[in-house]
Amino acid sequence: MQRYVAFFASMNVGGNRLTMAELREALEREELEDIETVVASGNVLFSYEDRPTDGLSEMLAFIVQDRFRFETFAAVRNAAEVRSAIEDNPFYGEGEDNLVHTLFLEGEVDPSGFDALLYDHNGRGKGARGPERIAKGPRCLYIDYAGGVGSSKLTGDFIERRMQMRGTARNMRSLQRILDKMEE
Repeated sequence: MQRYVAFFASMNVGGNRLTMAELREALEREELEDIETVVASGNVLFSYEDRPTDGLSEMLAFIVQDRFRFETFAAVRNAAEVRSAIEDNPFYGEGEDNLVHTLFLEGEVDPSGFDALLYDHNGRGKGARGPERIAKGPRCLYIDYAGGVGSSKLTGDFIERRMQMRGTARNMRSLQRILDKMEE
């Protein structure tokens, strides 16, 4: 059995209310094992047969849609991928751990989408929208929200429209706590 984490998007926002106990129960019915929620809502550790994480992402999103009637995206990663999301983030160690994020995407970064994101974020030549720094990684973006996440104009919706794919972000502090739990 392989240990995974599912980073759920859009959970417990808007009308998508769901307790972690309800989610755990639904996942246990689908033969996932050792289910545990970590840090905050939307982070679920579990064990399952070793398989590509893309298929698991689709399976978990389907379970939530089928059982709870709302659409979500689940970025599933194994411990090596979570470690990479921390260690390969070029802003890790430079910015504050609560402001440096890895945005997990549902697919590989398309260079044209990434270029559109940078172009629009940099103000289309008219001045930057904010102080954030952005870099691309494997099925993720690395972001330093140097001016603060809450006041940033670099929102999830802004990124998803330019990248034309869904994503969900976690900061370095949360990722380290999740990795520590995965490696216990």
